[in-house]
Amino acid sequence: MTASAWHRRAFLYAAGGTALAAGLTGLVPGPAVAGETVTVDEQFAALRAKWRDLVLGTGFSPTAEPFRTLLAGLGTSARDYLSTIAPASGSLWPGLVWSDPEPDLDAESYVFSSRMNDTFTRLNLMAQAFCQPGTGLTGDTELLNAVVAGLDHVHAEVYNENTTRYGNWWNWQIGGAQALMDTCVLLHEHLNPDRIAAFCRAVDHFVPDSAVAEYTGTSTGANRVDLCRSIVLRGIVGEDPDKVALAARALAPVFPYVTSGDGFYSDGSFIQHRNVPYIGGYGAVLHDGVGRLLALLRGSAWQLNDPNTQLFLDTVEKAVAPFIYNGLIMDNVTSRGISRSGGNEHQRAHGLLATLVLLGQGAGAEENARWRAMVKGWMRRDYHYPPLKNPGLSLIRASLLQGVQDDASVMEAPEPVEHRLFHHMDRATHRRRTWAASVSMASNRIAHYEFGNGENARGYHTGSGWLSWWGDDFGLEQYSDAYWPTVDPYRLPGITASRKPLADGEGGNWGQPMPDAAWVGGTTDGEFGVTGQHLKGLSGTMEAKKSWFWLDDSVVCLGAGITSADGFPVETTIDNRHLGTSGAPALTVDGRQQPTAQGWSATFENAGWAHIAGQAGYVFPGGAKVDAVREERTGAWKDINAGGPADPLTRRYLTLFTDHGTDPVDGRYAYVLMPGASAQATARRAGDHDWLRILANTGTRQGVRVSRLGLTAVNFWAPGTVERITANAPASVLVREHGNGTATIVVSDPSRQATSLEVSWNRRVTKVLSRPSTLVGATTGPSLKLTFGDLTGRAGAPQRVTVRLG
Repeated sequence: MTASAWHRRAFLYAAGGTALAAGLTGLVPGPAVAGETVTVDEQFAALRAKWRDLVLGTGFSPTAEPFRTLLAGLGTSARDYLSTIAPASGSLWPGLVWSDPEPDLDAESYVFSSRMNDTFTRLNLMAQAFCQPGTGLTGDTELLNAVVAGLDHVHAEVYNENTTRYGNWWNWQIGGAQALMDTCVLLHEHLNPDRIAAFCRAVDHFVPDSAVAEYTGTSTGANRVDLCRSIVLRGIVGEDPDKVALAARALAPVFPYVTSGDGFYSDGSFIQHRNVPYIGGYGAVLHDGVGRLLALLRGSAWQLNDPNTQLFLDTVEKAVAPFIYNGLIMDNVTSRGISRSGGNEHQRAHGLLATLVLLGQGAGAEENARWRAMVKGWMRRDYHYPPLKNPGLSLIRASLLQGVQDDASVMEAPEPVEHRLFHHMDRATHRRRTWAASVSMASNRIAHYEFGNGENARGYHTGSGWLSWWGDDFGLEQYSDAYWPTVDPYRLPGITASRKPLADGEGGNWGQPMPDAAWVGGTTDGEFGVTGQHLKGLSGTMEAKKSWFWLDDSVVCLGAGITSADGFPVETTIDNRHLGTSGAPALTVDGRQQPTAQGWSATFENAGWAHIAGQAGYVFPGGAKVDAVREERTGAWKDINAGGPADPLTRRYLTLFTDHGTDPVDGRYAYVLMPGASAQATARRAGDHDWLRILANTGTRQGVRVSRLGLTAVNFWAPGTVERITANAPASVLVREHGNGTATIVVSDPSRQATSLEVSWNRRVTKVLSRPSTLVGATTGPSLKLTFGDLTGRAGAPQRVTVRLG
């Protein structure tokens, strides 16, 4: 049925359904009074009104803060654009020339296509200033005429059905299409039918139905959601029910969990671009897009009734929340986004928090209440950059967050006490009431890093065991203030790396290089955990076995088998604290405060402990050779992102590291990170030789025991025995003895190569209380032997067994 045919009909709602919905899998009609007749024009007008609200926001006072300031800023930007607009061949603004003299798919063409997209974005901002109250340009005729003329100019010159796209496909199918259609929704009553038809033909050309015909290539995950958004907006602008129905149907593949490729996994992992963890980037885009589309279509003839939407809603707590801490989204799931100027992990989280509020409106009552409580807690605890102080926050997001903040019935939720292993994307998070930490790794399944579009040129060691952490009232600014353009990329906290120089973008544009290393992962009981990485350096010979043992107040970090033949020194960075432009916190080593002058450095041959005031304590079991340096480093965003500004930035750093020497053989390290600990507490821990036993730290086994927690954990890189635990194949094992006479044993096969696995514990056990389906045999008595079947299909997931002790 053609769109024109629908204009001669009416939508007839009945209590049992409609003819329209009958043929659309997963779609149901919206609520309506039996026998109520709604014309197609009214239906689309209602959808445009709803989308307008989703763009502009509702329920706020333009004279109240932060809205007064946000609206004034919107008006200022729009007035600047209005005053500088200058239509010319190949551009609408002098600085945004989209005309490409040699149109193709190279980096230069990417820049030209992005300028076309940026032009549409500016026009959309001007349209918002026209529609919003309090901008100083509300209803301004000059502004309206400039926007409409600008749309005509871009259409005539470049964005039309006769143009062959060049540069980045995203600018044509997603960025440009969405900004154009958003503007058409906002100004629909001011656009004549011919203009609307012409703009819709352009979108049809660049975003044909075939763009969502197959769930593959650039039409997966967040990109699929964005393509659906482009199509559904084109449908409501051009009043084409077939387009809306197509977009609604095409969302379906996004909701189920995947077992390979792009999308959400059952453990909460999210992958985009084949092998890149991206919850803080494309994952956030996906949540925002789905949240808006669910809200748009709810109550309409295209409302989604796909049962798999609940799987998607579950990702709020399974995938998103573990990477948000006190209002920031961790950088280790943002990939190229960390290299973009004008944003940081707090700002990136602000939009995501608002998205969770919007999603909650379509979730169950209990889910909605939990999510609002989480969001309120995150907002209240973000002392560094409170969301409602963000001048770049959109009005819709600000109104959603303000609503939560003002809702007295919502009690803020505290940070949880939990450990989460994301074995499908080589990440782990460890969250406590007063601190949180996360590790970022790479394997033969997950990339070292992603370089593309000229972005993230020096992110090559972000998968080398980067250990990031934050405190409740300290450390939230660590990665927020020009960290990435100024930090030494070979000295990220926690990594082991060769100083062999790597080229910007090492591994190639969109190369996403992966090491030939299978044993990467770990195990957890949900409160504590053990993680391991067989690290193989990018474009070099360096390799190491690294383990992290996640405890109640600390993280034990072990390294062994550190070997290299690159001809360069190899270092393990214990920590690298960002001190801003003028910070000079005291560094104390073994009770002696060290100089605070910039440029100072020292080597401590047998350090027992160190402490950085206001940050953390570090304990070196058995003593360690530790280097320390205070330095000012200068860089520019353009150094790591081709589109960034070239202005030099200087920041201070205090770095602790271990130098393993040039071409080390079987180098090792051991240290304990204590976030937020005082110098006194650090000294006490260093003097307590009984609290921690390092059972093994070799290239074949790494393990610890912490008696006060009843915890023993071992990473077996090869078969063997560590104290009372034996494994006949590579494995990660964690044992927790509880005060009630039971114990939990959690086992995983990080390499995904064990067709069978036996784990023995030399401890009397009387009964197995619970077991996973993978456990095919269990022998109790003076010792426990657990026999697991084929684990190769478990993707490194922990297998949990509970027993009663004798």
